[in-house]
Amino acid sequence: MKVLEKIFDKAILFELDKHCDDRGYFTELYSQKNYSTVIDKNFVQDNISYSKKNVLRGLHFQIENPQGKLIYPIRGEIFDVIVDIDKNSNTFGQHYSVLLSEDNNLQLWVPDGFAHGFCVTSNEATIVYKCTDFYNPSSEKTIIWDDSDLDIKWPNNKSIISNKDQQGKKLSELF
Repeated sequence: MKVLEKIFDKAILFELDKHCDDRGYFTELYSQKNYSTVIDKNFVQDNISYSKKNVLRGLHFQIENPQGKLIYPIRGEIFDVIVDIDKNSNTFGQHYSVLLSEDNNLQLWVPDGFAHGFCVTSNEATIVYKCTDFYNPSSEKTIIWDDSDLDIKWPNNKSIISNKDQQGKKLSELF
C-alpha cells in the first residue's frame, strides 16, 4: 500500500497493491505490520455494507465511542465523503470527497472526529470497513446529506435515502 494523500492532516487516502494475472487478482486490504506506521489505532469490528445504485448513506458519526474507519469497496464504486467535525480543528466543517472503486484500488482512512457518508455510483457496491470502536446506536448522529453550509456536490439528485438519514440535522445544529 502507498499513501497517496493526507486529508486535513488526519485522514489518509491509500492506493493498495493489486497483483493480477490470468486467474484474477490478489489485494491485501490490511496488515497491522504495514498500517501501524501510519494509523496508530486498534481495530475492533469489521463491517460489510451492500447498496444499490443511487443509495446515499450518511453523513454518520458517533459522539460517544467515536469510530475511525478504514474503508474499501470490494465491488462497485462509491462517491465517498468525509466532514471534519472536530470543533478544535482549523478545518472544522470542511469536507473531502473521492471516488473509491474496486478498479482504482483506493482505500480511505477516516479517523474519529469525522462524519462519513457515501453514494453508490455503480449498479451496486459492497464496501468493507474496519472500525476502531464498536457501533453505539444511542450515540450516533447524522448530518443531513444536503446541508447547504457544507455544499457537497453529490453525483446525482435521485438519491435513495433512508428515513433515518432524511432526519439528519445541519452541522450548525449539532455543534
